[in-house]
Amino acid sequence: MKNRLLKISLVGKTNAGKSTLINTLVGEKISITNKKINTTEVLISGILNIKENQLIFYDTPGISNLHGNNVNNHSFKQNLWEALNDCNIILYIIDSIKINYKEIKKNYLKLSELNKEIFIVFNKIDLVSKNDLLPITKEISHNLNTYNFFYISAKLQKGIDILKKLLVKKTLEKNWLYLQNEISNKDDLFISNECTRNEILSQLHKEIPYRLKVQNCIFKYLKNGDLKIKQEIVINNNRYKKIILGKNGSKIKEIRVNSQKTLSKIFNKNVHLYINIVI
Repeated sequence: MKNRLLKISLVGKTNAGKSTLINTLVGEKISITNKKINTTEVLISGILNIKENQLIFYDTPGISNLHGNNVNNHSFKQNLWEALNDCNIILYIIDSIKINYKEIKKNYLKLSELNKEIFIVFNKIDLVSKNDLLPITKEISHNLNTYNFFYISAKLQKGIDILKKLLVKKTLEKNWLYLQNEISNKDDLFISNECTRNEILSQLHKEIPYRLKVQNCIFKYLKNGDLKIKQEIVINNNRYKKIILGKNGSKIKEIRVNSQKTLSKIFNKNVHLYINIVI
């Protein structure tokens, strides 16, 4: 049987659950799920292989980058449009507890200019009653002439199998872009750095800029099977060092411990994580 392929872009507002959904679909944590704005800095692909079908999911920056010309968001906008232009299907993810019809209409019409099939996916349905969603879906159907709706909870994995089945039906007869055992276009170094960056964003709120970098110095498997990772947090202003360190080093310790736990789960082995701050 010939191989089949489908490229899918996940778009939506920040916190709609795009990263959680892509992690759930792929079955591994490949994209950070922090609640802060535009935490997805680069275009991340998640790969799901089902028999002869390969599904490639693009995690994108917030959908606000569809509009406007903010030079500060140039890279986010570029990543978003790169994903949209390359994909076959668009999943427009909507937070079911924060529905704004005017925004949905504005974004849907902009996405429609690409002449690609769009599926509106209502996420977090575990937090609302489905009856509460019916009026908005009726309004969308009537005014935007679409009936492509899905209702899911990415966190609780509700509706995910139905979504997968639909996407498999949409695959096209094409050669695969990735190997059978690949789940992301990003390597282990990237994923480990992202985990620490996610923990930094979670712990420090708005105290430091998003543009700090986490870079790898050592990524080494030890003779006993454990994994040793050394990372540097690169900052552009020395005054942020005290904030990241915290009182008596408490904050950097918490960042390291939490990131280390996450990495141990991802790589399924003991991880020894060391972090240093540089400028």
